[in-house]
Amino acid sequence: MHVTDVETIRFTYESHGRTDEKGHGHPGEPHEATKTLTKIAVEGGPDGYCFGGTEAANEIAADYLVGENPLHREPLWNQLFRTQRLNKGTLDTGSLAAIDCALYDVAGKAAEMPVYELLGGGREEVPVYASTMVGDDDPDGLGTVEAYVDFAEELVDRGFPAIKFHSWMPPYDADPGRVIELCRAVREAVGPEIDLMLDSHHYYTRTEAKRIGDALGDLEFRWFEEPMDEYSMSAYEWLSAEVDVPILGPETAEGKHKTRAEWAKRGVADIGRVGVFDVGGITPARKVAALYESFYMECEPHGDSVPELHHLCSMATPGTYFEHGLLHPKYDFETHSRPWLRNYPAPEDGVIEVPDEPGLGYDIDWDLIEANRV
Repeated sequence: MHVTDVETIRFTYESHGRTDEKGHGHPGEPHEATKTLTKIAVEGGPDGYCFGGTEAANEIAADYLVGENPLHREPLWNQLFRTQRLNKGTLDTGSLAAIDCALYDVAGKAAEMPVYELLGGGREEVPVYASTMVGDDDPDGLGTVEAYVDFAEELVDRGFPAIKFHSWMPPYDADPGRVIELCRAVREAVGPEIDLMLDSHHYYTRTEAKRIGDALGDLEFRWFEEPMDEYSMSAYEWLSAEVDVPILGPETAEGKHKTRAEWAKRGVADIGRVGVFDVGGITPARKVAALYESFYMECEPHGDSVPELHHLCSMATPGTYFEHGLLHPKYDFETHSRPWLRNYPAPEDGVIEVPDEPGLGYDIDWDLIEANRV
C-alpha cells in the first residue's frame, strides 16, 4: 500500500457569499467561485479526499508522500510540518490540514470504519451551536441590535440550544458599548437557558476587552473569544485574571499544538481552542485535545468541517458543542454553503450526527464537480 500521487481537483460553483475588505463573510449576489479538493491517490485504493488545499502545496507534499505508506500519518505529518519552515507561503497550515485529513480518509476506508471510531471515539452525535456571520449595516440582516435579537429568537425556535455571535468588526462600527447593548438585549430576549458566546473584534485594547468581558460575566455568557490579537500571551493572561467570563483561545496563534501547550501551562485562557484547519490536521488536533485533558481544561473545537466533527466525536474529554455556520437571516446556509456534498450533516433538535460511512464519510457530488472542473 503506497501513495502514487497527491492531486488537486479544482472546480467552480455558484457562491452566494462575499467578503468585506477585512475578509469577513456576508451574504452576496450569486457569482462563480472556485473550490479545491485534495486527493491522496493510493495504489490499489482506497483513495482519500478532503476539501481544501492548493496545487502548490500538494506538489510539495507529493515529493514526500509518493511511495510512502499512507497509514504512516505521524512521520508524514511531521516531515511536512518541518518542510513548512522554508515553504510557509506555499505549504500553508490549511493545505497541510487537507492533506492530513485526506490521509485519515484513506485510513478509515482501509479499516472500514468512520474516522471518529478509528480514533477511538464513541459519540455518534453532539450538541450544536448556531454561529452567526459578522455584523453588517443591513437593518434586515445583522445591522442593528434589534436585527440580532430577531435572528437569535429565530435560531432558538429552530432548536439551537446555544448561539455564538460574531459582533460588528471593521469596516462596521465595533464600539464596545454597542456590542454590550447587543449582548444584553439578546440575553433578555432568549432567557437564561440558552448558552450565549461572543466572538468579537480581534483588535480591541485591554481596557475595551475588559469592559466587554465584565458585561459578559454579568450576563453569564459561556465564553468570550478573541477580543485581542493572540500575539501577546501576557495580554490574555491579564484579561483572564480580570474578568469572570471564561476566556477561550487560542484560535489563530501560529505554532499549532506547541503554542497551545504554552497557553495551557501559563493559564492564559480558561477554555482551550483547537480547529483541525487551524493547527494543520487531525494529527496535531488530537495532540491538542490530549494536552488540554492533561490540564483538566475544556477544549472547544473551531469550525464546521466534517473532519472537525469526527475529531470532536473522538475526544476523551469532550468539547461541548460543534459549530454550525456561519448563519445570517439572508443566507440559506443548508442550501448554499456546500453544494458539492450530498450529505453535509444538518442539525436536528439541537444535535448533529457524525457521518457513519468509512473514512470521513463524504458523499461527494461528482456530477457537479466534473461538470464544473477547471
